[in-house]
Amino acid sequence: MKKVKTNAMRILDQYNIFYHTHEYSIGKDHMDGHQVAQFIQKPENQVYKTLVLMNGKNEYFVFVIPVVEHLDMKKASKAVGQKKLELLPLDQLTKVTGYVRGGCSPVGMKKTFRTIIDTTAQSLSSFIVSAGKRGYQIEVNPQELIKVIDVDFEDVIKYN
Repeated sequence: MKKVKTNAMRILDQYNIFYHTHEYSIGKDHMDGHQVAQFIQKPENQVYKTLVLMNGKNEYFVFVIPVVEHLDMKKASKAVGQKKLELLPLDQLTKVTGYVRGGCSPVGMKKTFRTIIDTTAQSLSSFIVSAGKRGYQIEVNPQELIKVIDVDFEDVIKYN
């Protein structure tokens, strides 16, 4: 069986960044991050999701947060110096990023967008994000991503 290499994996290889690949079977239905964590047998607080937001001028921003958390829109807007942000409509995701829902990686998008990783990742030696294709995740040191994408660490999740 041929080993899958996504664009995100190729970029990490190019920068000699160590990562581990996790694969899982997918169906036709969308799978949430909780299910992904179960399939790859990793703690939910180590698995992160990638969200793409936009401002009123069609400028895009990427937020990477734990799958168990929700993005705080006020904190997100403040983190990137914007008055207001909204989630990128799903039908525009592939056009803007090159990725599909459930396979959107913060690494290897069509263009480089400012990326905010929630501060919870800073205490982890590795975290897991999409590898850029449904059914594939990459486990990588979050600090290493600074070498390949425009990353800042900010507190952007909601606390109850």
